[in-house]
Amino acid sequence: MKIAIVGYGKMGHTVEKFALRRGHEVVARIDKDNQQDFDSEAFRSADVAIEFSVGSCAPGNILNCLERGIPVVSGTTGWLNDETRCEVASVAAAKDVSLIMSANFSVGVNITKALNRMLARIMNRFPAYRAEVEEIHHTAKIDHPSGTAIALAEEIIDHTDRYDRWAETERGSAPQAGTVDIRYSREGDNPGYHRVSWTGDVDRIAIEHQAFSRDGFAEGAVVAAEWITAQPKGQLYDMQDMLKNLF
Repeated sequence: MKIAIVGYGKMGHTVEKFALRRGHEVVARIDKDNQQDFDSEAFRSADVAIEFSVGSCAPGNILNCLERGIPVVSGTTGWLNDETRCEVASVAAAKDVSLIMSANFSVGVNITKALNRMLARIMNRFPAYRAEVEEIHHTAKIDHPSGTAIALAEEIIDHTDRYDRWAETERGSAPQAGTVDIRYSREGDNPGYHRVSWTGDVDRIAIEHQAFSRDGFAEGAVVAAEWITAQPKGQLYDMQDMLKNLF
């Protein structure tokens, strides 16, 4: 399979390593300094593009791929809202090109999310416990809270009756009724830590995921690229679509 990498920073380099390891060919590497390469023959020859850039660049990068008929795997966070989701979904449908987006392509993280949904449904019956999400990432990560932390909080909201919103809160601040607190910090080169905890008067229940490197995110994105090329065209997918047979 021919892969174009869009966003050639640390994640882009790691994606390239796993793409080559899995027997694929990297035909284009596009970053902020060579945007003209979207119109290159090399880029147009790609079977799929894997996009890891920054929030301010992601919508344009994704649309550049879709408008040229290249399916996209996007792992960039800090940009997605209802308006941009509708825009990229509309272009994907109009161009008959597929797109899979995820805040985290790690299989381990997605297993954690499945456990999070299960635990939230159970804890809905125990109102004495309060939910909280914590995330830690490297100091170069600009957006906060992380897309994965937001997804975990939103799953809690979807599967409980007593929460209807999330908020980014400072450590030590008083909890607010109906709000899932998300606390974040940026430390060294931490590739990603997430914990969901339910705290009551007598104990605490928690699930957590600690990434040891960026490798899990990158390999998961390459696996997603392999998967999306075999799916019906013109659709917007997420990791739950890809992993639904597991969960």
